[in-house]
Amino acid sequence: MNAHQNKSVLVLGLGETGLSMVRWLSTQNASLRVADSRNAPPSLSEVGRYVAAEQIFCGNFTDALFDGIELIAISPGVPLRDPAVARAIERGVEVVGDIELFAQSLPKKNRPHILAITGSNGKTTVTSMMEHLCKAAGKDAVAAGNISPAVLDVVLERGVNQPEVWVLELSSFQLETTSSLNADAATVLNISEDHLDRYTDLDEYSATKARILSGCSVQVLNRDDARSLNMARPECKTITFGLNAPFNEIDFGIAKFDEEIWLMQGKQRLLKASELQIFGLHNVANALAALALGRAIEFPMATLLNALRSFKGLPHRVERVAVINEVTYYDDSKGTNVGATVAALEGMGCKAVLIAGGEGKGQDFTPLKQAAAKHARAVVLIGRDAPLIAAALGGSGVFVVYAQDMSDAVQQAALLAEKGDAVLLSPACASFDMFRNYEHRAEVFVQAVHALNQQTTSFLLGDEGVESSKDSAWFH
Repeated sequence: MNAHQNKSVLVLGLGETGLSMVRWLSTQNASLRVADSRNAPPSLSEVGRYVAAEQIFCGNFTDALFDGIELIAISPGVPLRDPAVARAIERGVEVVGDIELFAQSLPKKNRPHILAITGSNGKTTVTSMMEHLCKAAGKDAVAAGNISPAVLDVVLERGVNQPEVWVLELSSFQLETTSSLNADAATVLNISEDHLDRYTDLDEYSATKARILSGCSVQVLNRDDARSLNMARPECKTITFGLNAPFNEIDFGIAKFDEEIWLMQGKQRLLKASELQIFGLHNVANALAALALGRAIEFPMATLLNALRSFKGLPHRVERVAVINEVTYYDDSKGTNVGATVAALEGMGCKAVLIAGGEGKGQDFTPLKQAAAKHARAVVLIGRDAPLIAAALGGSGVFVVYAQDMSDAVQQAALLAEKGDAVLLSPACASFDMFRNYEHRAEVFVQAVHALNQQTTSFLLGDEGVESSKDSAWFH
């Protein structure tokens, strides 16, 4: 008899993760009740395949919903501070998420390798990079978790042929309810303000991220980030990475030789940063973190380095879109918090016209001031919290202008940029005030750049019949 058979379980939230828990718990013969705070979640018909109609509830959570419940399986989007959830916890009802259900289901013998990755920025890139490196090492590896697919969906899909390596991207929301993952290697890439609409302050958010290190064998920490480094647990082996020379032989970093930046382990040169297909110093840091995770589970260094050279990166993460009139346009629409935008600006290697703004999620935009003063030629602001960003940039000496929409922002940025500059969409904000999601925001940006490219080419054609502009190149 498994641990959940005949247990009364309430699944809260019916998004991708909630549905995965419903599907998996149904295979465990749990007695299921489900609820979603939305009045008509789109997944109702799917849920009805697993749960009796009288056990499906929509709308605000009430205390009656929790009557007779032994276990709450909560989706990442449902806060533990929801009043009805908080009262159930006070009464002693256990709360888990999908990652904890997954962890509890792992076999005691022949346990697969678990690589666990979190951080305010870069975690999706490092997770995808790590899956690529694992496969290059000949391992059956799957990336799952916050990156999608949901981990329990993969468990069900794979059946008896489970992966040899799980590469898990974990959000702070998932880590709130995870206690027994005990990863072979885990990393907190960095900490910057994010989700402060859910957490009391940065300390609470940081402490939640640190839960990923509980029970891990090797912790991979960022020595450039004091909060990450200070999470070190004395019982775990530590490997650090950073954008400076490594302190110890097992640590990773960089050094410059003959004007070339090299990735290093200790004093050993590994590969040149120019050999990577991903752009920016922040991606060098991501590569160093991935190397540390790979070495933590004893993958051969030569295999890891060859795989790094072939990793092409992910869409909407400082992705080069076009070069128009010697100005390069970059899509970093996934830069949804201040830390991501600061990292993107610092990694440009040239002056940038920054396009930023949207839903700020309660963040403090002050850190943008120093980065913009050093790296931005101008800032073009869009969206709901544009005035808050403008206020934070006050006194920076950087020219700030408002735009009505993305097309207007691209047009204004083109006028402000000089030859050799970058135009960088890195909003430091969520997208939902103007767009469906960050992918939609990127799509609209790319369309605007494309329109600018056509407009510029048409202007250059004039009456002389020139075939195309040598200064224009399209990458997207």
